[in-house]
Amino acid sequence: MTAAQADLHIDRPTVADGAVLWRIARDSKVLDLNSSYSYLLWCRDFAATSAVARDDSGEAIGFVTGYVRPDSPRTLLIWQVAVDETHRGRGLAAALLDGLVARTAAEHGVTTVETTITPGNTASERLFTAFAERHGARLEREVLFETGQFPDGPHDPEVLYRIGPVSA
Repeated sequence: MTAAQADLHIDRPTVADGAVLWRIARDSKVLDLNSSYSYLLWCRDFAATSAVARDDSGEAIGFVTGYVRPDSPRTLLIWQVAVDETHRGRGLAAALLDGLVARTAAEHGVTTVETTITPGNTASERLFTAFAERHGARLEREVLFETGQFPDGPHDPEVLYRIGPVSA
């Protein structure tokens, strides 16, 4: 843990965090922005499979949202990862991801992590490739959703990253 991470507290999000998570996602200018309502629901219904990083004042400064796949209960699908712009470059996304996977492995028996990344999202590609390396896990990639499958106009394909088995 770096000195910058020492002042962090990583825990489960609460409904009170929903608006801040929405703002962090919006300000990232990289993530697909969901409705503010969806972040409130996510913090209520998927808090057990999500994580938020708080600074020493308790303010949310980063998050990872995820869920255990219903048809694959040992797989954690990571929906979004974002860190407030003023806190980037300190390894917070990696600390959040490592902490969430360790927690869901212990509580839900998770052994595999999945996420989708659009081609050219270098930060996410690096984050998940490094995660696989840190955990000695195999990384497989395949296109999950083609460009033409998105009904709302041009959208890059979503490449599925499957990482596993993961070790704590």
